Amino acid sequence: MADLPSFGSEFYGKPGYPALPHQKYPPLEDYEYVDVALKADPEKASVLNIPGATFKKLEPAIGTEVTGVQLNKLNEQQRRDLALLVAERGVVFLRAQDASADELLDIGRFFGRLHIHPTSRQPEGYPELHVVYNDPESTLKARDALLDSRRRRYGWHSDVTYERQPPTYTLFKVDVIPPTGGSTLWASQVKAYETLTPAFQKIVEGLTAVHSAVEQAEFSRKTGGPVRREPVETEHPVVRTHPVTGKKALFVNPGFTRYIVGLKPAESDAILDFLYDHIKRGIEFQVRYRWEANTVAIWDNRQTVHTANPDYILFGEGPQYRNAYRVTPQGERPYLEKGVEE
Repeated sequence: MADLPSFGSEFYGKPGYPALPHQKYPPLEDYEYVDVALKADPEKASVLNIPGATFKKLEPAIGTEVTGVQLNKLNEQQRRDLALLVAERGVVFLRAQDASADELLDIGRFFGRLHIHPTSRQPEGYPELHVVYNDPESTLKARDALLDSRRRRYGWHSDVTYERQPPTYTLFKVDVIPPTGGSTLWASQVKAYETLTPAFQKIVEGLTAVHSAVEQAEFSRKTGGPVRREPVETEHPVVRTHPVTGKKALFVNPGFTRYIVGLKPAESDAILDFLYDHIKRGIEFQVRYRWEANTVAIWDNRQTVHTANPDYILFGEGPQYRNAYRVTPQGERPYLEKGVEE
């Protein structure tokens, strides 16, 4: 591959980027997680009153865009208040961020223990960054894969839900964008749950589902990639309670949820397929975000799902470039606590 332009990115275009190291890690152990938003100011004054800051709700149900706030300038109380805003709005987008990878990792560690992805690419020396990367060559390969329905691998998901303690407040910096396209969509799993009929809510509240890393690991092995930890399968409730807001949210996704425990395959498939279709069609509780370079999104993986739009891969004209990296703090073990909502 010819030398790539850097676009001013911290990593893109540098020799050896992105790296795909094959080091091994032991199985993850549980750790004590306390949500930092539990100590936030309910009014979020330390963040909302930053001079020159603006906060715009993008949709009624989900998504807020912020300007005039630099993540690397926030003190601990401001970080807590920002976490509460994310818990309330599902996903928050902060434009024109100066924060470096090291600074975003520091914020991530404030939110929780950082996850090292078992199969993904990363910058050399940054195992806790998960890289999303496209250059002209990889874009053409991805286009072939997307056009082949047998290999289509994109869709709605919440990150690494196969872990016993899946992610909480996740940071994602996009510093190289294609000329057009490449947006990302999020859906509120809270509103997806709330728009079910009460009778169906009662049905799914009593269920647990298995989330699996096996397919992801097998795909990586098959393509010569790493498997840094042996894949796990974990049971989680189909509906979970948020520890800060007390709201209930669906917690299933077609990326990693495989079946509902205790049901026949046909019964499990019927319920999961209905829920996936309900989420996919729920335009009233979705937000679509069109990136600008150096925007950071922070979303709550416990109550949202998201999907990339591959339009620039499929239909973009000329060379296509895109780069982003994710910082992934782990949260609590999912649980359902009945009777905590109003």
